[in-house]
Amino acid sequence: MTINETLFTAIDFESAGTAPGKTDAPVQVGTCSWSPNTGITDTWISYIHTEQDITWSAQKVHGITRQDLRHAPKLMMLWPKIKKRLKNHAVVAHGHGTEKRFLNAFPGHGFGPWIDTLQLTRAAWPELPSHSLGDLCISLQLEEKVNALVPKKTWHDALYDAVASVVLLEKIIADFSLEQAPLSCLESPDTRAWHALRP
Repeated sequence: MTINETLFTAIDFESAGTAPGKTDAPVQVGTCSWSPNTGITDTWISYIHTEQDITWSAQKVHGITRQDLRHAPKLMMLWPKIKKRLKNHAVVAHGHGTEKRFLNAFPGHGFGPWIDTLQLTRAAWPELPSHSLGDLCISLQLEEKVNALVPKKTWHDALYDAVASVVLLEKIIADFSLEQAPLSCLESPDTRAWHALRP
């Protein structure tokens, strides 16, 4: 399958943060579907109820409080909505470790292939001083576009970060003329091959 035939869905989780003796838990999820031919076709966001306390350091990053989660559904209740958006799509995340870990709550879900925009940008622009999602969007002048697509939101909101991931993916595909390339070239980027593609 080529890239321009693929429907991508970016997913981002915000978390309660790690505390001694406890595993981390998701408190918000956002998704954004996109394809080279149709652009953004679906955005979705939800808080996620957890019994775990939100650490001070995590709350300082994303601003989510216990009050925000009071009437939120538990993660398992969101399974139909998550499955609808990720099944048969290429799944995009910026540093996909957290997203894969939280989706392990649904054994055997079979989501993928996974496209990691952190790996891709390291291959595409190794000279940039930072490959964090926010710094990349600022360096590549993408922040204004993300703001227009997700007004009244900002970094470390799950929907904002998911939209930023697909805007970043769109930039990579356009700059390296990858529309007709096989999807596999995004799954495991070869640094040498990507340097050869640079204009």
